[in-house]
Parts: sequence; C-alpha cells; structure tokens
Amino acid sequence: MRKTRMIAGFGLAAVAALVLTACNSGSPTSPGAPEAGSDDALWDVATDVSLTDSPTYDRMVERDGVVIGVKNDQPGLGYEDAASGDRTGFDVDIARWVAASLGFDEDKITYQTIPSANREQAIVNGDIDYYVGTYSITDKRKEQIDFAGPYFITGQGLLVAADDDSINGPDDLAGKTVCSVTGSTPLQRIRDEYSPGNTVEYDTYSQCVEQLKGGQVDAITTDEAILAGYVALEPDALKIAGEPFSEERYGIGLEKGDTALKSHINTLLTDGGDVWTSLFDLHLEPAGIAGTQPAVDE
Repeated sequence: MRKTRMIAGFGLAAVAALVLTACNSGSPTSPGAPEAGSDDALWDVATDVSLTDSPTYDRMVERDGVVIGVKNDQPGLGYEDAASGDRTGFDVDIARWVAASLGFDEDKITYQTIPSANREQAIVNGDIDYYVGTYSITDKRKEQIDFAGPYFITGQGLLVAADDDSINGPDDLAGKTVCSVTGSTPLQRIRDEYSPGNTVEYDTYSQCVEQLKGGQVDAITTDEAILAGYVALEPDALKIAGEPFSEERYGIGLEKGDTALKSHINTLLTDGGDVWTSLFDLHLEPAGIAGTQPAVDE
C-alpha cells in the first residue's frame, strides 16, 4: 500500500498560508471544488445515478439530500468559518466529491458537526449518511460501522508551547498532563502505550488548545495533520514536538453492511487520483506535508 508520510518541522509561513486559504474562502465550495459546471471544476455532479442495495443511498434519494458528519475546528482539514459559516478543508472537499458522485450538488448537502465520541452512534442511528473527518479506521470501530478508504494516512504527534523544550516525544510525558478528544484513538494510545502523568479530554481539540495556552495542560496529542493547523494559527505560541509515533488511516464512516455504498466510494477514490492530488496540493502540501494517495482496503 502506498502511504502518506508527515515531514517533521513544518514550514510555518507555508502553513499560515494554508490556514488563510481555509479561513478566508469566499465560496462555500472552496477553491478546491469550484462550482459544478464551471470551467475549472474538479468534478461534475453525476446524473442518472443507480446504486442498488444501498439503504443509505435510498434515504438520500427519499429526502433529496445528503447529510454528512464533519469536524469544524481543524484548519486545512475540516474548518467552519465562524463569521460566514463557510466550510473548507481537505476532508470537507472529499465529502463534497463523494456527494457529487452520488448526484448531490452543494445545495443538497447538510453538514453536521459531530464530536469524535459520537461518530459511531450517529452513523448507527442514521443521523448522518456518512462521516468524513479525521476518522481513523480501527477494528473496534468496524464492529459497529464500515469504512470506505483509506483516503489519507498520517501519524500521531504532540503539540506543546513554543518555548517548551522538555517534551520531544511521547517518552517525555512522565509527570506531564496531556489533552486529547474524547473517543479519539490518539487519547487511547497515549494512555495504553505511554506513561503520561495525567490525561484530560474534551469534545474538541480547540478546547485542548485553550488549556495548553493557559498552562493547564503540558501537551496535546492527535494526528500531525490536525496539529499543523493550530501551529499555523499561532506559530509564536505553539509547536509540534518530535516525530510522529503511529500510523492513522483516515476512512469514510458508513452504515455497517452497506457494501454497495462502500464499493462506490472506493471506486471513486481509486479512479479519481487526479482529483485527490489536486485537493491534497491545495489543502495539505503547502503545510509541508508530503504524501501519495493510499490504496483503498479491499
């Protein structure tokens, strides 16, 4: 399988440019996905879609719209501008691309911001049709839901105060307080495989950032692709410490047993390498992240 690798030591000026793109886009479709039908559109909205034996797709058709679970506080990946309500980022554009392949334009998409701990239940309950938001594929989660993909691979890292030289990796966390998000794989890994002095958890990583800046915690742990966005927002206050120490495979969360939808999305990802590369180059490459599109799981 081809793998995405994070480069340590992000170029902060480049990351800042990335976040400005994510935060200041004037179009709800973002520069990565111009209006369908325009000359520079990366994709067209599909017509005459037929997806047999997909209960999820049947619900979309019945309601004449798609409901997508996303994150809203991860610059470059899944970000919602507080003033305009515009959503931008690599994950958001992946979600839009999938919707278009199923025949749904932007005005047929409803986004729901769902905390990490509630993702499986939202899919099981049918509250959302699929979830795209730094959602690591794990065996435990696959007991309740299915995943298409992976569409991206990254690694777990640590975010610390810019002037903190005491933490250079997970082995330096003895006696330290580490923050992460409830229900996340990084939180579970840091507890199971390393020995922090204490861990605290919140619904969002932005809450952890406020705790770090206020001195209530010593580090934040999650995927480096997420951490890069926060460094870009405040490069004088925050930095990434050390190298990645895991592999996180992001997938698109689906209703368990919906093999028709899973196969449709996997085919889209496999055949859509040019689209994937364009979205990667827009949202992630400027942050110093190098990588290639991973092959989907069979």
